Amino acid sequence: MNRKVKYLKVIPMKKFNILIIILSACISVSCDHGDFLTRDSKNILSEDNLWSNPDVVKTNLANLYDRIPEYQELEQHWNFTNFDEAFPSRNGDYWRVQNQRYSYSDWGYWDYDYVYDINQFLERGRKSEAIDSDIKSRFLAEAHFLRANVYFNLVKRMGGVPIIKETQEYDFSGDPSYLRKERASEAEVYDFVLTELDSALTALPQDASIKSRATWGTALAMKSRVALYAASIAKYNSKTPSVSLQDNIVGIPKDQAEKYYQISLDAAQKLIQSGQYSLYEKYPDDLQKNFAELFLDKDNNSEVIFAKDYKLKSRTTQFTVESQPKSLTEEGAVAGFLNPSLNLVQSFEKLDNTFAPLPNRDSAGELIAYEDKSKIFEGRDARLGGTVILPGSQFKGQNLDIWAGYMLPDGSIITGSNFGQKKTLPGESTPTQVVGFDGPIDQKELGTQTGFYIRKFLDPNPSAGQIGTGSDVWWIYYRYGEVLLNAAESAFELGEKGLAAQYINKIRERAGFSTPLTSGEITFDRIVHERKSELAFEDHQLWDYKRWRLAHKVWNGQETDLENPADMAAPSTKTWGLWPYKIHNPGSSDHGKWVFKRELPSVINNAHTFRLGNYYSRISDDVMSNNPELIQNPNQ
Repeated sequence: MNRKVKYLKVIPMKKFNILIIILSACISVSCDHGDFLTRDSKNILSEDNLWSNPDVVKTNLANLYDRIPEYQELEQHWNFTNFDEAFPSRNGDYWRVQNQRYSYSDWGYWDYDYVYDINQFLERGRKSEAIDSDIKSRFLAEAHFLRANVYFNLVKRMGGVPIIKETQEYDFSGDPSYLRKERASEAEVYDFVLTELDSALTALPQDASIKSRATWGTALAMKSRVALYAASIAKYNSKTPSVSLQDNIVGIPKDQAEKYYQISLDAAQKLIQSGQYSLYEKYPDDLQKNFAELFLDKDNNSEVIFAKDYKLKSRTTQFTVESQPKSLTEEGAVAGFLNPSLNLVQSFEKLDNTFAPLPNRDSAGELIAYEDKSKIFEGRDARLGGTVILPGSQFKGQNLDIWAGYMLPDGSIITGSNFGQKKTLPGESTPTQVVGFDGPIDQKELGTQTGFYIRKFLDPNPSAGQIGTGSDVWWIYYRYGEVLLNAAESAFELGEKGLAAQYINKIRERAGFSTPLTSGEITFDRIVHERKSELAFEDHQLWDYKRWRLAHKVWNGQETDLENPADMAAPSTKTWGLWPYKIHNPGSSDHGKWVFKRELPSVINNAHTFRLGNYYSRISDDVMSNNPELIQNPNQ
């Protein structure tokens, strides 16, 4: 039996007399392949039969789509609490906010088994004469897209990696050294990814109605992102000169930045000018709802370019089950795991284009009393209410019960240790509710401990919050809003601030901003902020902060308070909350009004620390020992 190379070491090869199991893969049901995900195969197929007809090829391709590598997504939503966007309200996950340092192995990826299978798919496909050439060309283009995607995940996590473009077989000679490959430079890997996308572009369909198979639009959206990452590393790695290796295995020469920014801008503009996609704007009279619905609506959604659609995969996720507000849970104790942070909430700017913390105290430092809990959030970017469930808001048409207790005239607090608990207040004779059915209660898991619940991706459909049913809300890999931001950033970095303002203002107008930013107002901090607000909880924060070389500044391990939200490099090492309290002061004009206090969940006992060695993940000792040609990543 032949043996193949996995992780650049010799391991047994899969037999290719395999049982083809129908995999519910992230591939769209389109008009020409409506049964793509429901096809059944009960035959044992030989190696030669795998490219014998389109149905069998689609099944094999479905497997490759289903293995797209991911980090933060709906089936791994706990990873959203690893940084400063959210707090994990579950006892078993408190360690995520108690780690002093990120491991050098975090976010690592080295799946050459997947690379091998894609290479094999391409090799067999090129030799096949059993399938119509147009259909075959599309299949091969999809495989080139998938190979680009896997190498993009490798390079953004690991830096330069060996580029393997053909299957490797061990000849049992006793000397496997000919199979060992050196790491290519980081730029060479990015260039390979871009070349693969160009290959895919020649045969992928220009059909915006296809959302879960690669299309021409998908490849352009990915190209704009890939080139932007390479450009950023070329420009900003000079700020961290020790984050480099010989022969630019890690690090890209600064003089290549302009080239990559131009590639990113060109790809984004080509997609924008095609007119095939547009911002989602079905609810212009309710901009918060509009932003929330963008991630739920699968009916002619003009913004979504490429997504994993769980409905087509015949499975659901537990994201809504585990993240829905406590008072609305359909599963008893299971709820409220993902609590957005005040760090994130206060970063959504005011509609007059200014940044400011939420106004919980006046100029004299006294708490401000509000008639309504929602008033403190008024006049803010509509994306805030579309991303986060705030005190005073609704979900599923029901009012949420988010408040932390009663505040007495001397500033002391009366609260409870259970959701909705009752106690007798001073001057009263009967018990009354003293804390919300949704919390926040410190150290009370599975309810908010920050004062916020997530809104983005949360499914309001009946039974979506039940364990046995779950939600089929899709996970969006690429959407038009990101493409606009890619274009804006690339234009800014190329000195075209007017063009950057044009693209950013399209995004901001949908968020409720009526005064456009001028070209003179477009700064690096503005670019960072727009991505932070628009793309929260979409698996961008870590990779963006890494490519900008901001991660070690923002998560610097220091015990700091919340900083000015306008400063995108300000430290943000702990996930803060904002708790509403009801004033109990009979006879006072403030009786029954609301005040807000900033609180830090007490289980947080360490500040997030991102070290220079975290910019590239550690190659495992197992991989290193099996390939002496490899060089370990720096600062580890």
